[in-house]
Amino acid sequence: MEEKQNVSERGYIKGELMHTIFVNEVEHFSIAKIKIIETNEAIEENEVVIKGYISTLNPSEMYLFYGEFQEHKRFGKQYQVEQYQRFIPSTREGLITYLSSDLFYGIGKKTAEKIIDRLGESAVSKILEDSSVLDHIPGLTKDRAKQLTETLKENQGFEHIVIQLSQYGIGLKMAQKIYEKYKEEALELLQTNPYQFVLDIEGFGFQRADEVAKRNNLAMNHPSRIQAACIYTLQQSVQEGHVFVPVTKQVEMVDYLINGKAFSIFEEDISREIDELNKKKQVIVVEENAYLPSLFYAESGFCTQIVRIMEGQIKHSVADAELLRIVGDIEEEESLSYGREQYTAIEQALRSKLMILTGGPGTGKTTVIKGILRAFGQIHELSLDPDDYDNKSDYPFVLTAPTGRAAKRMKESTGLPAVTIHRLLGWNGQESFEMDEDNQLGGKFLIIDEFSMVDIWLANQLFKAIPTDMQVLIVGDEDQLPSVGPGQVLSDLLESGKVPAVKLEEVYRQKEGSKIIQLAHEIKQNQCTIDSLEKDSDFNFIPCGEHQVIEVIIQIVERAFQRGVDIRDLQVLAPMYRSQAGILKINEEIQKLVNPKNKQKREMRTKDFVFRTGDKVIQLVNQPEDGVFNGDIGEIVAIYQEDEGQNQSEQVVVSFEDREVAYERKNLNNLMHAYCTSIHKSQGSEFPIVILPVVAGYRRMLRKNLLYTAITRSKKSLLLCGNKQAFLQGVREEDTNKRYTTLVEMLQEIVTQSNFIEEQEQNEKEEISPYDFL
Repeated sequence: MEEKQNVSERGYIKGELMHTIFVNEVEHFSIAKIKIIETNEAIEENEVVIKGYISTLNPSEMYLFYGEFQEHKRFGKQYQVEQYQRFIPSTREGLITYLSSDLFYGIGKKTAEKIIDRLGESAVSKILEDSSVLDHIPGLTKDRAKQLTETLKENQGFEHIVIQLSQYGIGLKMAQKIYEKYKEEALELLQTNPYQFVLDIEGFGFQRADEVAKRNNLAMNHPSRIQAACIYTLQQSVQEGHVFVPVTKQVEMVDYLINGKAFSIFEEDISREIDELNKKKQVIVVEENAYLPSLFYAESGFCTQIVRIMEGQIKHSVADAELLRIVGDIEEEESLSYGREQYTAIEQALRSKLMILTGGPGTGKTTVIKGILRAFGQIHELSLDPDDYDNKSDYPFVLTAPTGRAAKRMKESTGLPAVTIHRLLGWNGQESFEMDEDNQLGGKFLIIDEFSMVDIWLANQLFKAIPTDMQVLIVGDEDQLPSVGPGQVLSDLLESGKVPAVKLEEVYRQKEGSKIIQLAHEIKQNQCTIDSLEKDSDFNFIPCGEHQVIEVIIQIVERAFQRGVDIRDLQVLAPMYRSQAGILKINEEIQKLVNPKNKQKREMRTKDFVFRTGDKVIQLVNQPEDGVFNGDIGEIVAIYQEDEGQNQSEQVVVSFEDREVAYERKNLNNLMHAYCTSIHKSQGSEFPIVILPVVAGYRRMLRKNLLYTAITRSKKSLLLCGNKQAFLQGVREEDTNKRYTTLVEMLQEIVTQSNFIEEQEQNEKEEISPYDFL
């Protein structure tokens, strides 16, 4: 008698594996060819290619696949799997044969019959849900029962859970994450506390958990619901750059989330659950401020590291006369003359364990950095040439920056090696770093550029890895945008007044006639007027309506192209992605101009983009395993089709500064076109030519620090287009969304305490007399 599996009215295919075409074990994504045994789909073939988030299939087993057919442009009909399970016979005879097969060691036909007689034709699901149903099967020992259960879970557990999860609209990919975290406990959690997924599973949102909870009739004020909402609101506040949220504000946020309005009947419940989370250390509450634990420990830990480094002793101090001589020699060799501020910065950096160097464009930060390096090298008799050191780890100068482009600029300006902070610390792409307090950096002098971009998480990790005997120079411009991640570390360090700092204010490049530098400083000093936007040799503002701005951009790019300007030297910057004059639309139009559809060019289409060879693209996420990071810009140099050459799947190959990286189709969401990028993404970079549209439609985004950051990305030529009044209004708008941080207060308190203890110890030493020893 032929065995049949009960199936839903959806389309299905029952079949066995012929061979695997492709498998990604990390993502559990597979492409395979299946021999069709049975199907209710309209298909004449007896074999089919399936693909989807599927764990490894075994050749000796039969499976049921649920999904739909899709037409591949090259390989024809394929079956996109939405859900699958191993095929289990549904009749008594079939189940006895299944359980007495070689899969289940020690279970013979007689024992299998007893199991089915006792548990019926739903025996497998009953065992998976509660293994104690096997306790009273005659002749089945505890060890055999345990082994049977474990084998069933190994072979059926995932599929069983996927089927249950699918009833809540949870797809295969999310089901993979849930199963890997909880195994067979996933279903119990789903029914009793789906909010736990919000805390543990990346991408499982509060709203989804709420939908599951409502189906299982959990109360609106259930403690698990409120606790998940508390964590979720803190996680959301991190997206806005906050390190903590005041408890009173968090109560309002949670109340609104769970009840649709603030100040409801749940306020007492929320306060109680925040206290409970604090007791369990899932939330840290200090002085009525609520933190995620990772952020609290990052901020307090960073303060501790700052004090530790500052308390270290400089091994070799230099006399005033000696320093004057060294700086004089550098000036003579470099044919330059340091200004008073610049000399003060060099002197302070050499005599401080930790110092901040800040200043706007054209103030000579790079000149000062090179002077500090040269002087430090002479004082300590250290060569700046990396080739003079047999072992790279012996090189005393460590230069780093948050992004690849910023590190590259640093290397070009100093002539010395520079790397990203993530690469310096040996980030593994998850949450751990090779370098930490137990395995600290080598070297004697560390320079960290573009520090305004560093968030509190990364700052803490970096400073943990700095040895106490290393001198540190922080470089940045506090008037630029703060970090994308939580905190405002540079501005908080400056505001605390506890870290030595030198601010360069005299502008040198302005003397050379740079209108860009002049405009930047007029914005900084709140002196920007309509006259500031007059045309100059390196600057122009082209007035146009919002509906015309893309046409104007295209005309500028076209003229530049005709004059032989490399597209890599020209960068359009904009603050918004989706608008009439947004980044996505600008990219689309520029691509049509500079890299149009062509039979000679290969392309790959995704839901949102068409990528072609020759396209300029930007990396959107950190991808340390391939050595590329968020904000890196490259060019598509090749596109391969499925099964072409040595490639088993479609690939896009992008050439970055020093490496080529291959992207499979499913990873193309890590890329987008870079003819126009966001101003945030441009931080740490400079471009010979910058085009900056400014229109009224950007109004909610236009702020002083945003426009200042955009303008200072330009090295040689700056072209603005749009509405002058919108621009002037934007540069008058200060960013009023102050981030919640306690770094200033923490640092002031911990440094004050440290100084007090040091003074007490010094006083005790001074008061010792011979009589103290009698």
